[in-house]
Amino acid sequence: MRKTFFTRFLLVAMLFTTQFAFPAEKENEQHGEQGKDLKTEIKEYISHHLKDSHDFSLFSYTKENGEHKYVGFPLPVILWDDGLKVFSSSQFHHGETLAEVDGQYYKLYHSKIYKTDAEGTINYDEDHHPTNAKPLDFSITKNVMMIIITGLLMLWLFSSLARSYAKNNGVPTGIGRFFEPIVLYIRDDIARPNIGEKRYKKYMPFLLTIFFFIWFLNMFGMTPFGVNVTGNIAITTALAILTFVITNFTGTKDYWMHQFNPLGDSLPWYGKIPLYIILVPIELLGLIIKPFSLLIRLYANMQAGHIVIGSLIGLMFIFKSWIGSPLSFGLAFAIMLIEVLVALLQAYIFTMLSALYFGFASEEHDHGHDDEPELAHL
Repeated sequence: MRKTFFTRFLLVAMLFTTQFAFPAEKENEQHGEQGKDLKTEIKEYISHHLKDSHDFSLFSYTKENGEHKYVGFPLPVILWDDGLKVFSSSQFHHGETLAEVDGQYYKLYHSKIYKTDAEGTINYDEDHHPTNAKPLDFSITKNVMMIIITGLLMLWLFSSLARSYAKNNGVPTGIGRFFEPIVLYIRDDIARPNIGEKRYKKYMPFLLTIFFFIWFLNMFGMTPFGVNVTGNIAITTALAILTFVITNFTGTKDYWMHQFNPLGDSLPWYGKIPLYIILVPIELLGLIIKPFSLLIRLYANMQAGHIVIGSLIGLMFIFKSWIGSPLSFGLAFAIMLIEVLVALLQAYIFTMLSALYFGFASEEHDHGHDDEPELAHL
């Protein structure tokens, strides 16, 4: 009974979301009069969902008089342009109006803020790229807001978990009973086997943080709020750089000797030179490939999931039939269930590979024995 109710609730919730994911038919017809067909509208809505923005927009609709209304809330815009400029993103009205601050005019154009005149003029170069000056943008955007919320949520969650341990002699209570097995799994099945008993503890804070940070943000991306933090390549790049920095700044002497002397002392120097011409560049290239694979894997998987779901929902408005629309809805619902698993899986993969790289950096060899030389870790 409870399972049936939960399934119906998900179906109704997703149907509610899809009703506002794209404008109504009348609105599409109005946009079509401006030269945009339905497929173009759907592509633009998917693109808008994937991008960061200076406000939260839950949904939009068009009134009878043709006025386009947005339901959501603005976020603070913080600019540095000959001084600090702070104002609400509501002044842009989703890019439809200009923001005037201290006699200066700013325009929101393709999710970026440009300095302009009272008419909102945007100048272009020969490649049709805007040439207007861009002030330094330190705004609290949608992605930044979700990062802050996720950070505060994790701080509250694990502080509560630590307090429950202290009060109950190491026995968690409440929601801590759900998260404790996950923490233990990361420690016993990811950190210890890949890093080793001697050094795994100093990497545990980062591994736990990165796992729950990615997982929570991935789950927030499944909500109707339209957040796509882990589908932003700038975010995944920053996470991969953290793993890269920690790996190389905590690397042991043996780790760095392996990068520049992968064959060890097993061959005389004149026999190693031809091999080193190939092996050393490969080892050094591997230092860059490892974090690059982390950022691309997380970015591509999350971005692709949002595109597929948005495209399947958009097909409902294209088919407009009793056969095509329910089929598209069913496929979108199935993909959303898979994405819930992918959200957890991507957090696990990022954490597992980070632990593996930390294990490479922590390697130590017994130099008293003539062990077989190891090949490059790629």
